[in-house]
Amino acid sequence: MKIAIIGAGNVGAMVASRAIDAGLADVILVDVVPGTAKGKALDIADARPVVNSKSRITGTEDFKDIKDSDIVVITAGLARKPGMSREDLLKKNAGIIKEVAVQVKKYCLSPIVIIVTNPLDVMSYLVMKATGFSPSKVIGMAGVLDTARFINALWERNQDVDRDKVLMMGSHGDTMVPVNRSENISPEVFSETSQLARNRGAEIVKHLGTGSAYFAPSASVFFMLKAIIKNENKTLCASAYLNGQYGEKDIYIGVPVILNSSGIKEIIEIALTPEEKTRFQESAHQIRETITQAFQ
Repeated sequence: MKIAIIGAGNVGAMVASRAIDAGLADVILVDVVPGTAKGKALDIADARPVVNSKSRITGTEDFKDIKDSDIVVITAGLARKPGMSREDLLKKNAGIIKEVAVQVKKYCLSPIVIIVTNPLDVMSYLVMKATGFSPSKVIGMAGVLDTARFINALWERNQDVDRDKVLMMGSHGDTMVPVNRSENISPEVFSETSQLARNRGAEIVKHLGTGSAYFAPSASVFFMLKAIIKNENKTLCASAYLNGQYGEKDIYIGVPVILNSSGIKEIIEIALTPEEKTRFQESAHQIRETITQAFQ
């Protein structure tokens, strides 16, 4: 099994490290900045005896080295800066992602592609359109991360919260949709924690000053990689292509899915409350507007 990780910044390098430490697969780490991927790959490789991993990692600036990769993780692009929304990144990152998609299509026949670059739902759509790969094999990471942030905020207040009964749907942005099916969460706590989760990315950017989150995002990607490589049929929330589900078509948006070695095995349609449905439709509308801007 071979994983190509495009972008050797904090998220990409951390994903590579997690995969190698776990002995999950061999990794090709790619970055256009000379020496960056090679240096980080050597550093990650030196930890293998400590964690007893035999997986191999190579750093490169040449896309031809990703040839025949089974899974491609795209983290390339600019990170948010203080005061910058995910939508602010659109024009710059759209150009980067389109070029990356061309290279992935050139060297990989039919990989599963995980998108991390923001604005994530729009970038996932761009990759699917640019590569022509099956939508079931082009997946946005955000739902795993947003749900984890939501659960973490809830756990700070109530350790008994059932993690399988709460999730974040919708966009990876200001219009994400919190969903709760647990009976032991008060409306006040639900409202407060969902807002904390919605703002967490911007909060982290503000504290760091430069750069953005990478520990939780990389853990979220690793969770998806493991589900794919080990064919776990794992139920999780991810940005997926809808073709009629939830009343939406031709759009990437966060929904519950079943993930296995074929990619998205199934999109799970849960019954939404009227309020959740309205919020989901608003989220989809915002994503569509951003997609239109990206293709201008």
